[in-house]
Amino acid sequence: MERTRAASVGAGLVGALVFVEFVSGFLQGYYTPLASDIARHLHVNDADVNWFEAAQLLLSALCVPPLSKLGDLIGHQKVLVWSAVLTAIATCGIAFATTFEAYLVFWALQGVFTVWLPLEVALIYRRSAGMDQRAAATRRATGVIVAALQAGAIAGALSAGATSAVFDSLWMVLAVPGLLTVGVVFVIIGFVPDVHERQSGSLDGVGLVLLSSSLLLVTGGLSLVRVLGVGSPWPWIAIALGALVLVPFVAYELQTGDPIIDLRVMRRASMWPVQFTALLFGVSVLGAQIPLSTFAQTDPDVHGYGLGLNSSTVAPIIGGYVLSMLIGALVFARVSQRFTPRACLIGAATLVGVGYASLVPLHHSVAQMAACMVVAGLGSGALVAALPAAAAAAAPEGRTAVATGLTNTTKTIGGSFASCVFGVALATGATHATAASMSGYYTVWIVCSVTAFVAAIGLTFVPRLAFADPAGIEEEIGR
Repeated sequence: MERTRAASVGAGLVGALVFVEFVSGFLQGYYTPLASDIARHLHVNDADVNWFEAAQLLLSALCVPPLSKLGDLIGHQKVLVWSAVLTAIATCGIAFATTFEAYLVFWALQGVFTVWLPLEVALIYRRSAGMDQRAAATRRATGVIVAALQAGAIAGALSAGATSAVFDSLWMVLAVPGLLTVGVVFVIIGFVPDVHERQSGSLDGVGLVLLSSSLLLVTGGLSLVRVLGVGSPWPWIAIALGALVLVPFVAYELQTGDPIIDLRVMRRASMWPVQFTALLFGVSVLGAQIPLSTFAQTDPDVHGYGLGLNSSTVAPIIGGYVLSMLIGALVFARVSQRFTPRACLIGAATLVGVGYASLVPLHHSVAQMAACMVVAGLGSGALVAALPAAAAAAAPEGRTAVATGLTNTTKTIGGSFASCVFGVALATGATHATAASMSGYYTVWIVCSVTAFVAAIGLTFVPRLAFADPAGIEEEIGR
């Protein structure tokens, strides 16, 4: 009886959040097949499209910690509404922007939607309060909304190809996600209840300024590498200053009573490997998607590599990858019941590493590339569902949004760094005005594989029965 209740807890709430995450996934899948079209429209190199993603990931990293903290303090539903409104404005702005600079600004602002999932997991975790199987209920519900996210990404990838074939005007193609984000605002207001007990605490402005300064300096330095080259001292000075700012940030966070990032919680054996995995996972799940699309759309007859696809024919490959992520997200909760959440996390990270490592020798046909991405997608889908749920289970009561938001922040930081580095790698050695270099693509795949395997090793430090419910722990001990 309890298991049935756990499985259906917050069904009405989860139903509304399914639509929100579907649109979130749609945003993540829709633009990737259009990457080369957007580059041609703006008269920029394929590698330059990575800076759109880098800017969005940077703003995501900056906004998720304060918005997650505000959610815990004043209400998760309120912050969800604000972030949805800003996302809708930015998404509509992308459709009508006509310059590289305007695209960059709106694309960055759209990154606010990355706070949706942490706030949703916090809402679900709060709704399941008082249940014996609270962690399991959160994992199941999180798996459902993450599956909706992946379904949205599939729909987005396939819709991009279809709409680009129907409409000649790029702004009409880009208006589709704008309409959906407007719908999200009304769904949240109408169907997500605003039930919240105000928590004590503050936003920690000093910590936020120090963290933001560090992120801006480091990612700005990586961007300068692309502009000024590796021989210039200015990029490395900026990166070094960004790292140095972390020293006063850590000191301040450890002494303040209500930090923006609670480093004491971060030191827990059940927490730091999760955040470390999220950081490394961001490299592949966020930083490698644009290179995947541009490689598939590179003409092998001209450049000697690539698959020669276009925005319409590349969509099924990306859709297949995201479909495997959907399966991984749905299977995660069931597999973690049979084994342990920790074992599931390790296995998922290993699958990501195997998938990207396989791309190094197997990238000469659509079938080869699709097979590799399906393997990586199964692991990626499980990690997308598992990481926020694991963080919520390990977090102190009343701080679930901060903990789950931190997985998104660290994932976003990893993706932001990867986008900057991959942009440099793809541009290095390029011999054509639009196509990136083959050596750059090898770098992308190898880095994604290595970081995933390192994450799997880091997860072995998690206690074996971490994130499990009391009943599950007793059952495991009794074996």
